[in-house]
Amino acid sequence: MTKAEDKGPAFGMRHAQALLLFLNIVAIYISRLNIGVAVVAMTNAETTNPDFPEFDWSEKEISYILSSFFWGYVLTQLPGGALCKRFGAKIVMGLSTFISAVLSAITPWCVGWGSWQAFCAIRVIQGVVQGVLFPCIFDHLAKWCPLKERNRLGAFSQTGIDCGTVLALGISGFIAAGPMGWPGISYISAAVCFLWCLLWLIFGANNVCESKFATEAERHYIESSMAHTEDFHQKKIAIPWRAIFTSMPFLILLIARCSHIYGLSTLQSQIPSYLNGVLNMDIKSNALNSSMPFMASWAVSYLYLFAGDFLQQKDIWSLTAIRKVFNSFAFWIPAIGLVIIGFLDEDNKAWALTLMVISVAANSGNVIGSSLNSIDLSPNHAGFLMSVLNTAASVMSLLAPLIVGFIVTDGNMRTQWQIVFAIAAAVFFLGNLVYVIWGTTDTQPWNDENFLLPKDAEHSNGEEKHKHSFADAMQKPPTISEKVD
Repeated sequence: MTKAEDKGPAFGMRHAQALLLFLNIVAIYISRLNIGVAVVAMTNAETTNPDFPEFDWSEKEISYILSSFFWGYVLTQLPGGALCKRFGAKIVMGLSTFISAVLSAITPWCVGWGSWQAFCAIRVIQGVVQGVLFPCIFDHLAKWCPLKERNRLGAFSQTGIDCGTVLALGISGFIAAGPMGWPGISYISAAVCFLWCLLWLIFGANNVCESKFATEAERHYIESSMAHTEDFHQKKIAIPWRAIFTSMPFLILLIARCSHIYGLSTLQSQIPSYLNGVLNMDIKSNALNSSMPFMASWAVSYLYLFAGDFLQQKDIWSLTAIRKVFNSFAFWIPAIGLVIIGFLDEDNKAWALTLMVISVAANSGNVIGSSLNSIDLSPNHAGFLMSVLNTAASVMSLLAPLIVGFIVTDGNMRTQWQIVFAIAAAVFFLGNLVYVIWGTTDTQPWNDENFLLPKDAEHSNGEEKHKHSFADAMQKPPTISEKVD
């Protein structure tokens, strides 16, 4: 057989799973981020389609609506990892996306009945159900991605974040101004999620052994690359809590991911306010300028993907080197950009916007740089690790604007913003420095499915017959006694 034949078809089910994850992220980001355009259309009908009801909501009530999703989202990050481990990604992701679609579909009716309070309630529940998705996504990637294709498939699936963001910003305004009005934003979001659920029901599978469409060659290729026992997919592996939370590589990754979210929150959320307050440049009112950083990030993420895949497939750099170099680009370029932007004046508006776009685009390398590192450390507990990382990251995304609010008392004062940007740049720099020095891609001992078993039980006769890996079972010739049996 040729190498290509050993891996199965050129487009196999592992590629289909990555595509399904990409589409899921696109769908949920559309339903998550369309709220900004929807609220404008609902409170100022003249800007879109005046044939639909208009609501007189205060700025405070609008702020509740905009933030309510994340009240629920932060609650289910940790449970998401445990639910995925218990029931599998297919059920948990399918139900989560289906419920989110139903909530989007009933939003116009609920808002007409219960005003902004009902809107907040729906958004909180959407946050709760969507909070389990990313732990499931990473758990699913760990089960389907061979080591050599982890960057390629994992990074591709994550490009759905930028794609979903661009589509949410780009199409919501057109829908609101069209014959469907602002209710159409919710209906289209629901339809996209329902369509994904149908595809997931048909093609989704918790692992390659459960897939009806995977070939034997692809099944062997994926399973033989995994270091687990023959009955792995039937086991419920206990989480080694203490080992994880005392693991230096995991704690280093936790620092890196928290510093990333803090810096990115400042970059994406606060620079537009700075450009408006200090440079008198309102990019939020310009749809092209608002979406430009995300379009650049989406495009550059594929450059990172192809470069990382080339470097790994050709064995030019080790996986550890790829992670650390890409993460340095993703963290340190935005750190420099933040500092420079703080010194630009009104005569340099174009440069300020350009630096923001470059910084956000460069930051897309964090996926290959450190985001996928949780799968490196422990494929068996990748979903749980992601749930812990996302919980901590959610705290950072809430903390960043509070610190800005404490420092910036006058939005027109440059020196206050310079302090904000200096803090974010320092967090970016130090977070990556820690990762570069102590980060690793080595699979950790606590990844072992028998890590929590007593040593005598692990080597008992009852367990010994299951100790052979899938690759051993496929490649090792049977002994005489095995032939007789």
